[in-house]
Amino acid sequence: MGKSKVWFIPVEKGDSPGDIDSKVIRLFETAVKDYSLIAKDDFVAMKIHFGERDNIGYVKPDYLKTLVSRIKDSGGKPFFTDTNTLYKGQRSNSVDHLIQAYQHGFTLDKIDAPVIIADGLMSKNFSRVEIAGKHFEAVNIANDILHSDVLIGISHLTGHVGACMGASIKNIGMGCASRSGKQVQHADVNPSVSADDCTACGQCVKWCPVEAIKIIDGNAVIDYEKCYGCAECITTCSFDAIAVSWAGTSKALQEKMAEYALGVIKDKRDKSLFFNFLIHISKGCDCLGDAQDAVIEDIGILLSVDPLAVDQASVDLLNERAEKDFLKELWSESGLDYRQQLNHAAAIGLGSREYKLIEL
Repeated sequence: MGKSKVWFIPVEKGDSPGDIDSKVIRLFETAVKDYSLIAKDDFVAMKIHFGERDNIGYVKPDYLKTLVSRIKDSGGKPFFTDTNTLYKGQRSNSVDHLIQAYQHGFTLDKIDAPVIIADGLMSKNFSRVEIAGKHFEAVNIANDILHSDVLIGISHLTGHVGACMGASIKNIGMGCASRSGKQVQHADVNPSVSADDCTACGQCVKWCPVEAIKIIDGNAVIDYEKCYGCAECITTCSFDAIAVSWAGTSKALQEKMAEYALGVIKDKRDKSLFFNFLIHISKGCDCLGDAQDAVIEDIGILLSVDPLAVDQASVDLLNERAEKDFLKELWSESGLDYRQQLNHAAAIGLGSREYKLIEL
């Protein structure tokens, strides 16, 4: 795989939301002028993180207004989208998730595009996509992203407590997965039932795809000869009787994110773009429900058709600005290394770590 083009435009201190909006559209128009991205009536999934309650680092809707207009001018039908979270916060079901998006300004009157939670009310709206991975032979991807014609990733580069870095690979790998897909990325699943917490409601029985669970003597019982660790029971249980596991290693998590990202773009190689916003870079990701401080000054915005190249270029620019391996040092107490996701992404053919940086 040869060098991928990555376009970059700096962001200056004091830039207004309108200034950033203008830079976003300049990047977009430069990148797509020789690229047939959007056809008439294409559904355009704009994959974004709406930010947990009280988070302030998420990519703001005011940065994206003109982009929405340009997509419509091209004949596309844009919508902003994300999937429900594994953890129990403000975004673990579609009702609360939509309210959170609206509270952060992603309303139709403000941004002129609807919000659709791509995996459905309780994250059951997904399909299995076959891949040739180290960890997975198939991945659970949200249907409304799979069924879209075009994917535009809008990612906010941050540090991450499990993966050291979150950018485009995390946004599309973890961010386009069903809740069960998120669980198997975080840990190899061997579910167990807490008899004290089980109410015998039967929801885990209903949603088990291989009929491995039965209600016996008032408790859910798992047949481990049938169970293949899909995590549907974990993400279905409303009573924490089948607990979420966060026990996986950082290396495995990062490799699994890359494999899920591969499943997302499998049939969209020629119909995808990936923005990385290096603005208000925080130590933790936007899933954290607090007002995190920026840990370095703003750098700019990058865009590529290659999710690996745009992440590699982003971290290179960050390290150049900081004059050190910034995110690795930021998470040095945990021994995290973001290069594990980049290395594996290259190994499985997600994209290229070699790139040509084009500054506007």
